[in-house]
Amino acid sequence: MSRATLLLPAARRLGAPSAEVAVALGRADVASGLDEGRQAQLRRHVRLLPDHWPVAALTRQFDAGDAAGAMWLRADPCRIQPDINGARLLDHGATLDLDAGDVAQLLPALRPLFGDAGMPIDAPVPSRWYLRLAPSTRLPAFTGPDEALGTDLFEHLAAGSEGRRWRSLLTEAQVVLHNHPWNARRAAAGKRPVNSLWFWGGGALPDHVASPHARFHGGDELACALAATAGIDAPLPDSYAAGEGDTLFDLTTMRDLPTLDQAWLRPALAALRSGRIDSLVLDTADGAVFTLHRRQRWRFWRRPRADFQA
Repeated sequence: MSRATLLLPAARRLGAPSAEVAVALGRADVASGLDEGRQAQLRRHVRLLPDHWPVAALTRQFDAGDAAGAMWLRADPCRIQPDINGARLLDHGATLDLDAGDVAQLLPALRPLFGDAGMPIDAPVPSRWYLRLAPSTRLPAFTGPDEALGTDLFEHLAAGSEGRRWRSLLTEAQVVLHNHPWNARRAAAGKRPVNSLWFWGGGALPDHVASPHARFHGGDELACALAATAGIDAPLPDSYAAGEGDTLFDLTTMRDLPTLDQAWLRPALAALRSGRIDSLVLDTADGAVFTLHRRQRWRFWRRPRADFQA
């Protein structure tokens, strides 16, 4: 069977579809009430054994190919902004526009701190920094940066006795980065400072990653890492093009609905009508999944949908 699956942003971000897409959504089979969020959406399409979600190990393998045999934790560069009520996470990773020169200046200042703690730090990609941990390391629960963006830092600090060590390391890292002269140079150049780290995504590389999709056109680095580990990665084209087999397109980073509609949704519907694909699945990040088949064209009594809400 030839099926196309499009991973879409949350429905609340998509707004009103074109008339053609609205008609198709109104006639589709809808599954609602599924788990929300990026992790839940990807888990609907990949299976990890053992069943955990080690983002750091997956992206480390994608970035450097050396994730086996250790635990990994992301320690991504970020910007924290103090305010009257505490401090907020405002930027992390790629939004800081870091390059190799920034890494060469900032990372050596942090290496003694984390090296003495038995967890070397490095950055194979300027926006993604890693701590290598012993396989037996027990980690507290950490919040992903996208979930914490714009919120109070103190709501997301690792809790309890297991988190005490990480709270202490974070405080020391903040002091090192705050005092680093390179941040003054970045500020003088109109760039945002790197004044903290964000710990998250800890775990070991899974033994196995599988997906029912024959091809997986990934979007962000996590999707690309999952696809590469499953052995089905492929570059994301600029617009929809039907192919043989079950293909997944990760479009969750797209925020321009007219482009999404014109370059992806309507061409996919055309492929469905012509028989080039047998079914089309639209999976939104907030847990609504629309499944479309050619036979649904006879459901002419159904009203078009005004949006992507289930």
